[in-house]
Amino acid sequence: KRLNRARESGAARHPRVSMVQSAFWAAFLLVATLVSHDVDAFSTAVAAKKVAFSKYQGLGNDFLLVDNRDAEEPILTPDESEALCDRHFGVGADGVIFAMPGRDGCDYSMRIYNSDGSEPEMCGNGIRCMAKFLQDLDGSSGAEKQYKIWTLAGTMVPTVVASGMITVDMGEPELRGPEVPTTLKPTRDDSAVIDAPMAAPLPGGKDWKVTCVSMGNPHCITFVDDLDAVDLAAVGPQFENHPVFPARVNTEFVQVLSKSHLKMKVWERGAGPTLACGTGACALHVAAVLNNLCDRKATVTLPGGDLIIEWAEDNRLLMTGPADLVFSGEAML
Repeated sequence: KRLNRARESGAARHPRVSMVQSAFWAAFLLVATLVSHDVDAFSTAVAAKKVAFSKYQGLGNDFLLVDNRDAEEPILTPDESEALCDRHFGVGADGVIFAMPGRDGCDYSMRIYNSDGSEPEMCGNGIRCMAKFLQDLDGSSGAEKQYKIWTLAGTMVPTVVASGMITVDMGEPELRGPEVPTTLKPTRDDSAVIDAPMAAPLPGGKDWKVTCVSMGNPHCITFVDDLDAVDLAAVGPQFENHPVFPARVNTEFVQVLSKSHLKMKVWERGAGPTLACGTGACALHVAAVLNNLCDRKATVTLPGGDLIIEWAEDNRLLMTGPADLVFSGEAML
């Protein structure tokens, strides 16, 4: 209104200038209107690019859990997930897990993108976190609850007990080399690769003996005398991307403390060094039993804490460990 009064006053004093002033003020008001409209449109677009998440961790292996039950595909792209996992410019996590509608008779489905945007078949620590997340969603926290969860590695069955610990039936290990997959020469008639020499180029220039196991995702296990002497950052990527592993590989370095206690470090495919790997703990336990290094039930100490692993007589692996909520929030994409 003040602008209009000033314009009218100026026009009265200088009639010949009034047309120029009128044009100026009309243009000014038009630009102001357009800018206001664009700001509103921008704000709406930004608001539409928020995602709600809950961050959980299992022995320090941390994930962003997203409620994806209303969509058949992940609501985030691999690139968006990678950005959220960035520990400097995003929320920070080892991966993003999507709780999705069930399929093939399962209660829910699980999809996961690693911190590099790649998609693994399954994640042992991640599925414990997902079980806790599902309890928070369905209001059954604090009670014993079992879920059947479809994954790219098959059906997994986590059971949350009243103490908060989660036991997961991880299924049967796959030992056949081509199914792991690896092109290393088998050491048994059934094509298993157990205590086999690593092929050239040798990671770190050293001789390694490895055992290969799939828990729905590929693992290479090697036993060492001194875990602290392993230069994980140097040799981990060399194992992961070695040509004998066509799908890349997760690598576990294991020190045997006793027949019932194993200690490990892991280099995860697509994530690098992590504080824990549930499928890796199961795979290394199988490898230790096959190499006559431990009993069929043992404690596996990971950088983030302990898991209890049992290779039952029916050939199925049971993994028991914790998972905890860290915080919930909304992230800008």
